[in-house]
Amino acid sequence: NMKLGGLGPDYESIKEKKQKLKLQKEYSRQINEYNMKNIIVDQRLPAKPQVSSVSRQKALEYAKKIPRPKTFITRQSDQEVKEERVLPRAPKGTSLPQIPSLESLWSRHEKEKEVVAAFKALHIL
Repeated sequence: NMKLGGLGPDYESIKEKKQKLKLQKEYSRQINEYNMKNIIVDQRLPAKPQVSSVSRQKALEYAKKIPRPKTFITRQSDQEVKEERVLPRAPKGTSLPQIPSLESLWSRHEKEKEVVAAFKALHIL
């Protein structure tokens, strides 16, 4: 008598597993009941040692005597901060004064443009 594998679920093995799980749950329930009966409810964590109010008072007095660092930072008002964010602009009709180094920067720019044009002519860039 050999039983070959079939195409459906194996109900016999499922019944065995179900019975095994049922026995495990029953055993865990019995152990839980036993433990609940034998545990003493009065067992608790030890209480924290009480800090006396005298030591707290001493600590507060010490904290009051410590010199605090002085801060020299003055806070700006909201209006001052807003005014700093707005950049001043010249009216449209007026022209800005010439910067003395502007001409030297302009000549340098022109020379560098000529150098770049020469490189392009030689197909280096």
